[in-house]
Amino acid sequence: MTYFLENAWLPEPAPAGTWQITLTNLSDAPLSDFKLSLTSITRIMPEHEITGAVFHKRAANFHEFAPEDTTPLASGESWSFSVEGLNRSPFHRNDAAKTAWITTSDGTHHDVVVGDLTHGGMTPVLPQPRLPEGRLTLPFALLPWPNEIDAEPGEAPVLLHAAGASTADLRLMISVDALHGRLFPQARRLFQLSAVPGSRALRFDTDDSLPAEGYRLDFGGEVTLTASDEAGRRYGLIALAQMLHGAFTDPDYKFPRAGHITDAPRYGWRGCHLDVSRHFWQIDEVARVVDILAWHKLNIFHWHLTDDEGWRAEIKALPQLTSAGATRGAELPKMLPQLGDGPEARRQYYTQDEMRGLVAHAASLGIEVMPEIETPGHAICVLAAMPELKDPDEEPNSYFSVQGFFNNALNPAMPAVYDMLEKVFDEIIEIFPSKYIHIGGDEVAANAWLGSPRARELMEQEGLDGTFELQSWFMRKIKAMLDARGKVMVGWNEIAHGGGVPPEDTIVMAWENPGVGIELAKDGYGVVMTPGQAYYLDMVQSGDWLENGAGWAGPVPPEQSYAFEAEGDFPEELRDRMRGIQACIWCEHFTTKAWFNDLVFPRLGAMAEAAWTDKAHKDWQRFARQVRLHPTL
Repeated sequence: MTYFLENAWLPEPAPAGTWQITLTNLSDAPLSDFKLSLTSITRIMPEHEITGAVFHKRAANFHEFAPEDTTPLASGESWSFSVEGLNRSPFHRNDAAKTAWITTSDGTHHDVVVGDLTHGGMTPVLPQPRLPEGRLTLPFALLPWPNEIDAEPGEAPVLLHAAGASTADLRLMISVDALHGRLFPQARRLFQLSAVPGSRALRFDTDDSLPAEGYRLDFGGEVTLTASDEAGRRYGLIALAQMLHGAFTDPDYKFPRAGHITDAPRYGWRGCHLDVSRHFWQIDEVARVVDILAWHKLNIFHWHLTDDEGWRAEIKALPQLTSAGATRGAELPKMLPQLGDGPEARRQYYTQDEMRGLVAHAASLGIEVMPEIETPGHAICVLAAMPELKDPDEEPNSYFSVQGFFNNALNPAMPAVYDMLEKVFDEIIEIFPSKYIHIGGDEVAANAWLGSPRARELMEQEGLDGTFELQSWFMRKIKAMLDARGKVMVGWNEIAHGGGVPPEDTIVMAWENPGVGIELAKDGYGVVMTPGQAYYLDMVQSGDWLENGAGWAGPVPPEQSYAFEAEGDFPEELRDRMRGIQACIWCEHFTTKAWFNDLVFPRLGAMAEAAWTDKAHKDWQRFARQVRLHPTL
């Protein structure tokens, strides 16, 4: 460690306060003729005032500075400067520099250690525990909790062995055992094919009257698992695996000696999203996320493959999307480092074989993988890779997104945009058999394209008024592409802006607030509820300054995620349009696995139980006691 960066924030002047930055030279040599680069979610706006530094440039969350005073910085000395004119007030300690480095005159980059953002106006307090101790209602490890259980506790068998099962049932049983083994590598096996001393027989039965994904477990001298379909048998096996794992792990948990469990999910859509653009996760890490979803009985994996920060899906017809659009580095002016990145160039994407392997892995666990290709906004990575998609006469820096990217939306007036998307969709649907394709549609700046002569000409020609009517016109063309390919269009709730797209075979995800979902259902759309106030797992979990995470939706403690009722005030006549609920894992703040685990758990389990378990059977204290048994990344 030779250089250290400190961040401080003062609440004056209003509204966003002052960011103070101090670089200390801890090396033995003087430091001269250098630039300081950093990535920070707190950004400098075009109108700003900087004291003590020269501001070279900003690209979204990337900033570059140099000292005003060119005197060498001696060993042990510090250089400080302050910034007014910020995009917003910081919420928490992670809201300033995440990574930093200095670049010397010979072009060499030197890492800088970064401290937490401190609050100059208050003394922070340690966050309170997020979970109570909790208490068990019945001594069975089951999460999500079943919708009907009447069982007596007893001692757990050594394991369960198959009795008279079909080959398909045997494969399913061993698949669930393998899932448990991957999630808990140190744990003992739960199922096997043949009897051993101390094991109990597991029989399979079929009852077509049971609902899809439902199951019944009957306990006695043997265990009988009854279901009408493969999904129900899988969920029954997972319930058995959870109970055995709990009994083998914690003496407070038992296994049913007698009685039954009859269960089926509350909602058909039980999803979880993962953003791999802001922070790239290796394919084996993504596979583990899918395993965790399966253990929680979730059935949709929403893979957010593209965003401003990077294009992560190999498209063979357009190799530039991953050669240029998936690479960031300090020497790449169109794709400078963003949150959590260092200066070194990194090319990060998934090959088509890797994506197919992930889809097959998920399918073996009963999970459908829905890819997301962001359109028209969040497209800086596309425009960096394919500059021919831009209107060459568009005014530069004429609009910027909420994340600070200038002119980052695909232009509906450029025919090459549609040629590109046709090629992308053709390859994506060959990789992903899901009937759903998510096309994004969110956070287009309110004045996007107004500086583009071609866009203005198109608006005049089509009688369109402003950005959102043009966006809606664009979205209808995208829907036609997906309709022609037999796919259902899914998008964030903004796809209904400016007139929207036809609601038939269209699903919208209501993320901004719960009331949005009700209004969209009234308009005829199928709705998946994923409000930031409950199911965005990147949100901070308390208002304490020392928390980590995003803050725009307010603190979201685990109890809030658990108690939230997504149906809310949905009128009874609209309930059939609510398809289910979904968690979202956005990764601006997830620079390590440790931060992932800190933010995602236990709230993923809370959302999973809300997706499966009827309101009448939810119990926060019971959940808090049980969720500690569940795996993390």
